[in-house]
Formats: sequence, C-alpha cells, structure tokens
Amino acid sequence: MKKPVIGVLPLYDKEKESYWMLPRYYQGLQAAGAIPVMLPLHAEEDAAQLTEHVDGLLFTGGQDVDPAVYGEQKLDCCKEILPERDSMEAAVLREAMVQKRPILGICRGLQLINACLGGDLWQDLTTQRPGSRNHRMERPYDRAEHRVALSGPLAELYAADSLGVNSCHHQGVKVLAPGLRPMAVAEDGLIEAFYHPEQAFLWAVQCHPEFFDPESGPGVPIFIAFVKAASLS
Repeated sequence: MKKPVIGVLPLYDKEKESYWMLPRYYQGLQAAGAIPVMLPLHAEEDAAQLTEHVDGLLFTGGQDVDPAVYGEQKLDCCKEILPERDSMEAAVLREAMVQKRPILGICRGLQLINACLGGDLWQDLTTQRPGSRNHRMERPYDRAEHRVALSGPLAELYAADSLGVNSCHHQGVKVLAPGLRPMAVAEDGLIEAFYHPEQAFLWAVQCHPEFFDPESGPGVPIFIAFVKAASLS
C-alpha cells in the first residue's frame, strides 16, 4: 500500500538563517505510516502546487504568530515573530482547505490556524489572562503537566472524557475562529484543541504529541488518525 506523503511546515532559526526540524515530528509521522517531507519557507506563490503534491499538511511549533494576523499591535509580552512564516503558512492553509487536504496543527500550528480563520490569541497568558495556570512547564516535556476535558473527535479517539497533556506555550486561543469547534479544554478554561466539522480532517492541538515516544506515547493516536485521513485524501 502506498504511504501518504505529509508536507511539514519548517522551523526556522533566524540567527543561523537555517530551516530545521525536531526529529520526533518525523518519527511520529513515520511510525504512523507516512512519509514526511519539509516544505520551503518562502514560496507563497507555489502554495497551490506544493499542496497538490502532498496528502496532508502538518503545521509545527515555533515563533509566536504575528498579532497583525489577527488585527492587533504587537505587545512587549509577545516574543519573537516571523512574518514570512505566517504568510507562507497562511497560503498553504488556504490551499489545503480548498483542496481538502487533511491538516494537523501543533502548538503554534493551532494558534496560526485559529488566527488565519478569524480567531484571536492571547499574546501572553500570564500577562493578559490573570488566574491562568502555568502553561509553560519545565523539561522534560515527555510527561503530563495537566489534564484537559475532551469532547468531539478527541473524546472518540481516546474513548475518554479527559487526558493528561504536556504544556509548553505562553500564548493561546482567546476567541475561537468561526467554524471551529473545541475538542479539549484545560482546567482553567483555555481551549487546547479544536477541529473544523466541515473539513474532512482539520485538527489542532496545543500540546506537543511529538515530545512523547513516537511508537507508544499518548500522542500516537493523534498521528495515526491524521495519517489515516491523509491516506484517504
């Protein structure tokens, strides 16, 4: 059986001027039966063609989303941004939705998808959302930091109403974009996963499934569900 090809949006190191990737993104996809390939960063004009040649898109973690994407000024509490990455990922996201390619967003990927589809973000949870729990845990990241209440597809996937997740972010969903539906909510009310019911597969999670063991960790079902959807696209 032919393996689905997953286009992975690249991480970028400004100081080193280099694309890079955390191996566990690839390992999680490969363990689930896919072939991951890294996409370029500066190719908005080629987004349609790039999307045609992959079976699914993974939007990875990384820099903060530029607040300009959701119509706000950048505050001091917002950290490094990379507008070029925002532009490229927005173009790929649009094409992926038009072409009905399965989409998975992780951490920044969740935030980027929400912002591009009309939602808002907290630029810094500690500063702007007093009373939030600490969402930026200390290493190691391959352990649960807190629990989330599950609903929708994630509740079905795990056959459970809650799940322990790791937590390594300082931004988060402020207002969920129109059309999206929550499927995981933290104990402090922060939306930590969502899906789009009108897309064949558009899921995003705030946690980092790639930090767990790619063959036996709690993130495995998410990668398997994504790759299964990609194999049918």
